[in-house]
Amino acid sequence: MPDTPAATPRSRVRVPLRFHDGYSVDAELVTFHGLADGQEHVAVVLGAPTPGTVPLVRLHSECLTGDVFGSARCDCGPQLREAVERIADRGGVLLYLRQEGRGIGLYNKLDAYALQDQGLDTYEANAALGLPEDARDYTAAAQMLAALGIGELDLLSNNPDKAEQLRDLDVVVRERVPTGVFTTAHNVRYLRAKVLQTRHTLPLAELSVG
Repeated sequence: MPDTPAATPRSRVRVPLRFHDGYSVDAELVTFHGLADGQEHVAVVLGAPTPGTVPLVRLHSECLTGDVFGSARCDCGPQLREAVERIADRGGVLLYLRQEGRGIGLYNKLDAYALQDQGLDTYEANAALGLPEDARDYTAAAQMLAALGIGELDLLSNNPDKAEQLRDLDVVVRERVPTGVFTTAHNVRYLRAKVLQTRHTLPLAELSVG
């Protein structure tokens, strides 16, 4: 990893996960010393890859409104639920990254929501607040993967920037595996903006804003 000190595992604990739809799975949560950004990111280790295969990995940015409260303004909650099951079935890791609002924080994200209610899309709202479209940096994610002994993986993501940043950090991303499409009447403009602005691999034809 270019000029980045190594991180080391801090603790490992088994936690049974239970979701609102009844799905359950046992996971190992791993914390770390020495992460570059000083945040309390967590690795959720699920299942075990078949010998000779690479793990399936998702970088999931924290979303209090979607992950915890079930907000329909984004697709984060359904993506988290889907990712846990898909990774558990195949074997791999979900990195839960404390990067709320694509790295701008919870309060700024909610300020951006207020501007979206006035007609701006998610990226225009960030710009109007003087914030970057996407402030996330995945150096800590690469450190976590290295500490877990993962140098090659398949990435569960629709976001090409995640794969590009990991590759720049010397992580071998063999394949980018798309997630499902989770549309609601409240998030379709948000998903469409992700396709048009940041090249997310979502089927544009399904994201009508009519």
